[in-house]
Order: sequence, then C-alpha cells, then structure tokens
Amino acid sequence: MYEAVLGRPFNQTNFGRRVMELGIIEAIDPESDAAKETMARTVRFLPARCRALRPHLKIADGRRLIGQSSPWRLMSRIDTFTAMNAIPKHRMTVDQYFAWAERRPGRFELLDGAVYEMSPETAGHAKTKAAVYVALMTAIRRQRSRCHVLPDGMTIRIDEMTAYEPDAVVYCGEELDAAAVEVPHPVIVAEVLSPSTRHVDLSAKLAGYLRVPSIVHYLIVDPAQSLIIHHSRQAGDAFLTRVVREGAIALDPPGIEISITDVYGEQAS
Repeated sequence: MYEAVLGRPFNQTNFGRRVMELGIIEAIDPESDAAKETMARTVRFLPARCRALRPHLKIADGRRLIGQSSPWRLMSRIDTFTAMNAIPKHRMTVDQYFAWAERRPGRFELLDGAVYEMSPETAGHAKTKAAVYVALMTAIRRQRSRCHVLPDGMTIRIDEMTAYEPDAVVYCGEELDAAAVEVPHPVIVAEVLSPSTRHVDLSAKLAGYLRVPSIVHYLIVDPAQSLIIHHSRQAGDAFLTRVVREGAIALDPPGIEISITDVYGEQAS
C-alpha cells in the first residue's frame, strides 16, 4: 500500500481511479501489464513529490493531459516530471547550477555546491516583499538615480559554489540585459524573514552577502512586525548594524532613503 497524492492509499486495483482523480489520465486498465509497471515506477517518487505533482501537470480546458489509453505516455510524462524536479545529489559550481536550473519550474538556491528548493511563501511574506520592492523603486525614482531594483528571482553569486536569490536587489549603472539571470554588482540586497528561512537569513546569508565587495547594504525585513535590520558596510571590512523600528533608513551609496512607513504603511508602530 502506498500513500497517493490524495492522501489515501492506493494499490493495483484502484490505481486507475486514483490516477483519474489526479487529472493525469481518464482511465487505465489496472490489470494490464502496462498499468502494473506504470504504478511500480510511479510510486517510487510519489511520496516525496506528491504535493508538487499536480501544479506542474497542465490540463487545458478540462481535457486530460494525455491519451485515453496511453499508459506508456503517462509513464513517460511522469519520468520527465521526476527528472525535471529532482534535486541533484552531486555538488556543482554556480555555472553548472545555472545550466541545471534553466527552464526548471520552482525556485532554488545553491549553498556550498548543494541545491536547495525554496519553500512556498505565505501571503504576508509576499505582501511585505512587494512593499520592499516598491519602496526601493520609489526611492530610486525620487532621486532620479541611475540605479535599478529587481524583485525576487535574480541570483547573487557569493563564490563559485554558492548563489542566493534575494527578495529584492538594487544595482547601479547600465541596465542588465533582459536575458540576464545574475546581478554581477549588487549594491543593496533585501530578504524578508519567514519561519523556514529565518535562521539562514540571519546567519549564512548574512555572512555570504557581506563577502560580496559591491554589497553596501543588507536589509532583513520582518513581515510580522515593523522592524528592519540594516547592515551597512563601513571602512574596510567593518559593518554597522541598526535595528530600525521607526523613521528612515539612509542607503548611501547609492544615495537613496526609505522609511518604515514606506514598507509597513501608516499602521507601522
């Protein structure tokens, strides 16, 4: 017995109905040799991938994804899905990571050569992240700065084996090519805390971002309360840390300023 995507056990005799309920295929003969082999190959990854399976299987206009009597095609699609989302077991460089991650769904980060899939985020996290991006964009436009801000999805290379995706990043100078996936000279990076990443944002990412010579400011934003931790580069390798609950945060360079109310609104405490 195995736990299927629907959270109920399935076996050979009810496999066709379970697959139908998933929306992958309408019907399959559970007694056929093809069905038995399909089930055997499917259950190897379903327990680990069950929650992620359905969102990545597209069903257009309510029609099934593959043919009515094509268990072999179902098996091929499942194998392809597994290969697309499997986390590599071997260590890789940042350049190898970029090649691996290309056209793969989801978001990933690379830490010491190991790939980690990023967890889904809550509405509160997403709202705060958007507010940080808007605040930085507004500040840049207000100062008519030659800097640019990008939301999450862009990569910061820490070293040859580590690369992070901040929730917002500011860089200055010429605008990046539209096909770029990496920001080579970030000036400001921001991360919004979440239960799953809090310890990383406050430790490993802090140490990593501060190793990048171009990064002058690292903002750690708490979505649960009006609080921003501001790490700013000083002379040499020294950094000044401020815990900001009200007022403004000067980000110089590049010569812009954001306030707590810009991020949290008028209800900021």
